[in-house]
Amino acid sequence: MWSYTLRRVLVTIPTVWAVITVCYLLLHMTPGGPFDGERKVSAEVLANLQAKYHLDLPLWQQYLYYLKSLLHGDLGASFRYADWSVNELVAHALPVSAAIGGSAIVISLVIGVILGITAALRQNSIVDYLVMLVGSMGSAFPSFIIGPVLVLIFAVTLHWLPSGGWDEFALQYMVLPVALLVFINVATIGRVMRGSLIEVMNSNFIRTARAKGLPMRTIVLRHALKPALMPVVTLLGPLAISSITSAVVTESIFSLPGLGKLIVNGAANRDYTLVLGLVVLVTVITVVFNLLVDLAYAALDPKIRY
Repeated sequence: MWSYTLRRVLVTIPTVWAVITVCYLLLHMTPGGPFDGERKVSAEVLANLQAKYHLDLPLWQQYLYYLKSLLHGDLGASFRYADWSVNELVAHALPVSAAIGGSAIVISLVIGVILGITAALRQNSIVDYLVMLVGSMGSAFPSFIIGPVLVLIFAVTLHWLPSGGWDEFALQYMVLPVALLVFINVATIGRVMRGSLIEVMNSNFIRTARAKGLPMRTIVLRHALKPALMPVVTLLGPLAISSITSAVVTESIFSLPGLGKLIVNGAANRDYTLVLGLVVLVTVITVVFNLLVDLAYAALDPKIRY
């Protein structure tokens, strides 16, 4: 297991490097620059700005300079946020997105698995139809539709919760963003868990367990649950990443100072270092979650040995 983990970590290094390189080249190939705004500056000021951020160097030298800084853990200075480094911007925004996305993943996993198990064990019942209805609604309606509906109901009409904003992880400001992500994630997890458990319950080893007279609770919890969770574990990686990438929509709807706001501002302002820093962050998180998912396979399925 340790050798497999080490090999996977070593394989991720060229993956991260390739993503950084492609994104770096695409940003610099795009017409325009970070200082080409509506307010024009003089040639002398522009030359000083380019020299400060090493934009006066050839592209390959800029690239090597950026890689050197990246190896030291320095994501660079922001072009548009004066006196702020990308590390500082990410340090302020990441806890917000992590709190919203992490809470949503944990709650979604618990609710989705429970609903999926209940629907699978009561197939073609009212509970099963309700779970499939929620799954279909969560897949059919995008987050930029569900979010404003939640605001309209719970903030504008009922006045139970604030419509947006942020106040140092205050619970009332987290409820609606988390509820939006939970609804979308539960729709996927519930449907996948239901289908997986139905398939496992029709397997030969489950028939054998029933023939031996084991109670249904023992059959589900001890024999059927682990193999049925395999597809759900596969979803955890993409869902965790989507919770971060969907922050662009979620945080825009609820005015949250997270990574989504940085992504929008960085792309709009052509802030090279900020965009690259966020790409590095999302890439590393993706690689780590994919590695954790692979390791979770071995814990759930004894047939898997790396």
